[in-house]
Amino acid sequence: MNNDAALVVFSGGQDSTTCLYWAKERFKKVYALSFIYGQKHVNEVEIARSIAQKAGVEFDVMDVSFIGKLGSNSLTDTSIVMDKEKPADSFPNTFVPGRNLFFLSIAAVYARERGINHMVTGVSQTDFSGYPDCRDSFIKSLNVTLNLAMDEQFVIHTPLMWIDKAETWKLADELGVMDIIRYETLTCYNGIPGDGCGECPSCKLRKEGLEKYLKSKKHES
Repeated sequence: MNNDAALVVFSGGQDSTTCLYWAKERFKKVYALSFIYGQKHVNEVEIARSIAQKAGVEFDVMDVSFIGKLGSNSLTDTSIVMDKEKPADSFPNTFVPGRNLFFLSIAAVYARERGINHMVTGVSQTDFSGYPDCRDSFIKSLNVTLNLAMDEQFVIHTPLMWIDKAETWKLADELGVMDIIRYETLTCYNGIPGDGCGECPSCKLRKEGLEKYLKSKKHES
């Protein structure tokens, strides 16, 4: 295994792009892996490819469309109207069951074949959604499981786990990629790059975080 290389689970959105540049500062060689999982906003993959090329990292994409067919959610099923607000008693219907479980498991096999033992993912427990596969306990558990399953010593890095969206914008600014994150990434569930549609949960969270960060930055200056 090569401690000088890292594999980023990469969607081309705000979080994973921030993680990509975070990884570039810490590892000599960075790879980016995207997934087609039946998502309606599949154009994120080509945006991810473009960002990876600009960042000078190797890019690959895996078609795992079966994930979108396993469960019922508004990101892969056009007949389901997307939740605009988080339900009081559950997480929103934008939750794709098993997505991060599959992504990280596949990424681990991909990394193993290339002698990589560091993986980076943009999950965050402070995110509004409360998705169970974004929690620190899940990541730590899966990390142990993957090590046992392949007799390797993988390390899953989660740079955004304990920070909110405003702090994620701050990190992007500190990494010198604020404009790339703001104007070239695709976070919108409706597939609109940059500031997005402004209506979906992802866009609302992104916008609130940006406004909070810009306000705090203005006060600091």
